[in-house]
Amino acid sequence: MIDLYTWTTPNGRKVSILLEELGVPYNAHAVNIGAGEQHEPEFLKVSPNNRIPAIVDQDTGMTLMESGAIMLYLAQKYDRFICKGDEYWRMVEWLMWQMGGLGPMLGQVHHFVKYNKGTSEYAEERYSKEAHRLYRVLNTRLEGRDFIAGDGKGEYTIADMACWPWVSRFEWQEMDLNAYPNVRDWYVRIAERPAVQKGYQVPKFVNEIPMP
Repeated sequence: MIDLYTWTTPNGRKVSILLEELGVPYNAHAVNIGAGEQHEPEFLKVSPNNRIPAIVDQDTGMTLMESGAIMLYLAQKYDRFICKGDEYWRMVEWLMWQMGGLGPMLGQVHHFVKYNKGTSEYAEERYSKEAHRLYRVLNTRLEGRDFIAGDGKGEYTIADMACWPWVSRFEWQEMDLNAYPNVRDWYVRIAERPAVQKGYQVPKFVNEIPMP
C-alpha cells in the first residue's frame, strides 16, 4: 500500500496519475499548501523539504519526496511505464528535462503571468519566451512520435506523465496548443486515458481537464 501526500498541482498530479495507471492500491492524503499544511511537523517527517508530493511505501517502509524520484521508484518497483536498455536513459533524460526546465519555468509563468500580471513586464516576457522555447523543444521531440521516449513512435512512460500535467495548465500560460500541433495531439492522446482523468482529480476535484 502506498500513502500519497499530495495537492492539486502539476507535481502532485504526476504521481497520482502514475498510481492510477499502475492500478495499485494507495491512500491519498490532501496537503493543502494554500493553508500551509506542508509545514506541519508530521508532514516534514515524510518530506523534509516542505513540498508535495511525497510517499510512504507501507510494504517496504520507504519514504520519498521529489516527484521525479517517486516516479522512478514506483515505475521500477512495479516494472511498468519504464523503458528498457539504452532507451531507459532517454526516458530519464526527458524526465530530468521536465524536472529542471519545463516545470520550474512554467511555474514562473504561472507566478508572473497568471497571479501577478503587471508586476514585472521583464519577468513576464522572460519566462513566457522560455515557455515557448520549451514547447518548441517538446514539439520537435514529438515529431512523428506518439510519446516522448521509447523506440519508433515511442511508448507511454513516466516521462510523459511528468510533462503532461504541466502542459495541462496551458491556459494559465496563455499558450495556444494549436501553435504546437505535435504537443497538442500528444496532450489530447494522454488526456483521453481513463487513469489520467481519474488521477487528475486527486486529492479532490478542481476542474475538468482543459482541452484545446
